[in-house]
Amino acid sequence: MDLYFILVKPAVPGNIGAAARAIKTMGYTWLRLVAPCDYLGQEARMLAHASEEILESAQVFAGLKEAIADLDMNVATTAKTRAVRVEYFSASEIPGVIRAKGNTVNKVGLVFGREESGLTNTEIRMCDLISSIPMKQSYPSLNLGQSVMIYAYIMASFERTEPEPASHSLDQEGFRAMMHKSKKVLKDLDIDRNPALYNRVIERLASLGEDDIHLLHSILKRYLK
Repeated sequence: MDLYFILVKPAVPGNIGAAARAIKTMGYTWLRLVAPCDYLGQEARMLAHASEEILESAQVFAGLKEAIADLDMNVATTAKTRAVRVEYFSASEIPGVIRAKGNTVNKVGLVFGREESGLTNTEIRMCDLISSIPMKQSYPSLNLGQSVMIYAYIMASFERTEPEPASHSLDQEGFRAMMHKSKKVLKDLDIDRNPALYNRVIERLASLGEDDIHLLHSILKRYLK
């Protein structure tokens, strides 16, 4: 599995550098930046400390939609409790959720929001799961670099056994394809006209394991045919 750390509109170069250092320390490589500040300047490099190659190889995108377009599953991280009903997974639960997906995902994105305001509701809805770091005190909150470090540590400590070769292409039988087909069916059934119900169904579909994903593929293919 390839894990991509995605920072949306980071405004402090030092935070990007600290994130790069956390990513390398935990053995990861991929950093993506959405409309970032100066991520190659002295401040960022100083905080990166021996992780400059992570900064230099970072991919830059204009928007989150473009940054996650080629990924199989994306996890939005947030410290805020939203007014609408959403299902949150703690940071420590994310590895188990990914493990349950088996061969249906190969590329996973962890999405982090702005230092001051986090991710917008629209950006969160672009992702498949919502995760937060449980804290005993709501303030002071963790900064961006600290949040990346915690998720990187948790993911690195998760030993994923080598999966059997996938019997189907992810383009046809993977998690992302299942979500795409499901959205078509929900629209066909006019469920998308009820945003609360639609979003709740999407949330529940995103938590399915590998066996249920393949089962749902069979049902969706027959319906769409």
